[in-house]
Amino acid sequence: MSGQDPAEGDRHGTDRLAMRTMPNAERYVLEADAMRRRQLRSALLHGSRRTWREHARVWPAVVVGLVVAAVIVAALAVTQALQKTQENEKKEQQQPQQPSPTAPASPGAGPSTSPRPTPTGSP
Repeated sequence: MSGQDPAEGDRHGTDRLAMRTMPNAERYVLEADAMRRRQLRSALLHGSRRTWREHARVWPAVVVGLVVAAVIVAALAVTQALQKTQENEKKEQQQPQQPSPTAPASPGAGPSTSPRPTPTGSP
């Protein structure tokens, strides 16, 4: 031997003394290797979680996030519309009331027109 204690095991991690004393030792080693491979594959596929069952569902959080975003956008749109309405009302109140140039100032102030014109030479 090379001076190693048989209870320490060799560099592959198998314990030679345990393999000599246990029946079906090769079967246990193969099962342990298969289990280690399953764990590594699961870790690779599912991240730090052990299995896919431990993953939380993502879609409820996405739906809640979209609803919250829609409420925020709607609230911003309503406040902006209210501000524009208030600004328009202030502008209308600040402008002096001026008559429009196409409408007559008063109903009786314009030239009178009769329905039938009379001739100038008639009595």
